[in-house]
Amino acid sequence: MSVYRRVLLIVDLDDDSLPVGRRAQAIAASLGAQVELLHVVELIPLEPVGDTLVPSVQIEEELVARARTRLAAFAAEIGLPDAHCQVEVGSVKSDIVRIARERGADLIVLGSRERHGLSILVNFTEDTVLHAAPCDVLAVRVGGTGK
Repeated sequence: MSVYRRVLLIVDLDDDSLPVGRRAQAIAASLGAQVELLHVVELIPLEPVGDTLVPSVQIEEELVARARTRLAAFAAEIGLPDAHCQVEVGSVKSDIVRIARERGADLIVLGSRERHGLSILVNFTEDTVLHAAPCDVLAVRVGGTGK
C-alpha cells in the first residue's frame, strides 16, 4: 500500500509552477498515486467609482475561465491531461486546506520561494498550509534558489 494515494498539487500558474508540477507528477507516478490540481483565484474587492468600471462579477468570471483554461493546459504539459483540475475563488491559504480535507489528500505539493530580510516575518501561503493541513506538505523550492 502506498503512503500517498491522493496528491493535491497547488498551482499558482506562474513561471515557477512547472518544476513544482513535474515534482508532484514524478512522486505520484512512482507511488501509483492520483494527482489533482488546484488553483485559487484570490480577488481583492473593488469599490465601483463610476460607470466605467467593469462589474466585479464579470471580472471574477473572466479570471476563473482563464484560470481553468490555463490549469488544464498546465496539467497536459506535465503529463496529466486527465487529472481533476479545480479552480476556486477565495482565500488561497484557507481554500487549500479546505480542499485538501474535502478531497482526502494525503500530500499537498506547492512551491516555496526563498526569503530574506523582512520577508521572513511575513506569513506566506506555504507556512499557513504546513501548519493547518490535514496531511503531509511538500514545499518545492522555486525561484532560482538552486538545489
